Amino acid sequence: MTPIQHRVQFDFEVEFTNGGGLQGQGFRLDIDGDDIADAELAAYIVRDLRLLMAGPVRILNKTVLIEAHKRAAGALESGAVRYVDLSHTIEDGLVTYPGLPPAHICDYLSREQSREVYAEGTQFQIGRIDMVANTGTYIDCPSHRYADGKDLSQIGPEDCADLDALVVRVPESLRAIDDSHFRGLELRGRAVLVHTGWDRHFATPAYGVGHPFLTEAAALWLRDCGVRLVGIDSVNIDDTSGKSRPVHSTLLGAGILIVEHLRNLAALPDTGFSFSAVPPKVKGMGTFPVRALAKLRG
Repeated sequence: MTPIQHRVQFDFEVEFTNGGGLQGQGFRLDIDGDDIADAELAAYIVRDLRLLMAGPVRILNKTVLIEAHKRAAGALESGAVRYVDLSHTIEDGLVTYPGLPPAHICDYLSREQSREVYAEGTQFQIGRIDMVANTGTYIDCPSHRYADGKDLSQIGPEDCADLDALVVRVPESLRAIDDSHFRGLELRGRAVLVHTGWDRHFATPAYGVGHPFLTEAAALWLRDCGVRLVGIDSVNIDDTSGKSRPVHSTLLGAGILIVEHLRNLAALPDTGFSFSAVPPKVKGMGTFPVRALAKLRG
């Protein structure tokens, strides 16, 4: 059965920052899903028409139509940047790593309380979160393992942002991922993301039992090949059935960052994208949640 497709019809007005303007009536555009925000339409108009000095963009008379697409699949994003979110959502009560306490999210100042502080009609919410650093999708830097290693305030943006990346896919049934899975690949200077499919168990009791991991041989190979960062969609990049952590020791000892608890790697191509996992700049911390993103073009 052919899926139902939608197009949006709208008028628009563009005001240029250096004077003048542009108008369009009855413009139609293929969309994914059954709705699209005005801001996304405005960005598309500016991008697709290659407008310079574009200021305010007004979307008028917007109507969503059930209508077959006129362009090839993906045309809306053709030549544009598209982001894929690779992070788990942190919410109240979330247990990421079995045995560690859940996150607690609450109000420090509620909207109701703020009404007593601000002028009538003005209110704010200030949130409070109590969690261990190993919550959600997070990054490990050298001080997580080594007392003299770089902490979150000392790693550079170039270490964790816009890294050329690739996905290495392993069978879901495979537990110990050795160096054979990383041979014959262009690795140097790249972020290597290991797709196991284990993220489907996230936040369930099964997540921490029998999870896939990298072997020490894999870590040594990745280190010697000069990778920048290694990520995995599992509970730990090391085998947690024992007490040693050779993968953390090898990678962090070489200044190679680790991102654990990734998700949605199945949505990525094997290559042709960049990866970012930027933490806050916190002194004295070696691990912290990140918003992990892949950036694709076209």
